[in-house]
Amino acid sequence: MSHITLVRHGQANTAARDELSYDRLSALGRQQARWLGDHLRDSGEQFARGYCGTLRRHRETAEEMALGLELVVDSRLDEFEYFTMAQLCQVQHGVAMPTCREEFSLHMPRLLGLWREGALEGAPVAFDAFQARVSDVLHDIAGGDGRAVVVTSGGVIGMAMRLTMDLGMGALANACLAIENSSLHRFQPMPSGLVLTQFNSVPHLEGAARSLQRTHL
Repeated sequence: MSHITLVRHGQANTAARDELSYDRLSALGRQQARWLGDHLRDSGEQFARGYCGTLRRHRETAEEMALGLELVVDSRLDEFEYFTMAQLCQVQHGVAMPTCREEFSLHMPRLLGLWREGALEGAPVAFDAFQARVSDVLHDIAGGDGRAVVVTSGGVIGMAMRLTMDLGMGALANACLAIENSSLHRFQPMPSGLVLTQFNSVPHLEGAARSLQRTHL
């Protein structure tokens, strides 16, 4: 098995309320990705393989990182459609779309719980199918040769943590909420499988000069 570094995309369109509008990096998101790429090069980090999802924000983040790798694009690394399911949640269960981070912290566990229970009619993908998809892609990437860097989204990273750490639904929701834009999450191969060794690392955004450049949404 090989080491895997998951990267959450840079800040996207924070004013969006649907999937299409959200799926592009902000100017800050592009800068976060450039800073991350600079940090990885300056620290001597080397990857043999690169992957990303099919979403625009994944591709833009990988491009701005400029790691010089030929990327494998894999739809299994795509995020679950949060906005689509939030709209279903509002129509079917009367749960309003969140408008601030505090509201997101209450909305996320409610949405994930309804999704897992199969209580969101018309959801783009079933919870169990999404979990299986993330498990499959992690297994396939881990089976390759050399360290891999993977640009994806917070929901995929949270699910990777659930799979490797046996997180309950509340912990999964909290993990998804905590994940910062352009953050690093490392999984090391062990005889028992992949083990999380680093969570939510943003060394490229540390220090007073960039303290206001850290984002979650």
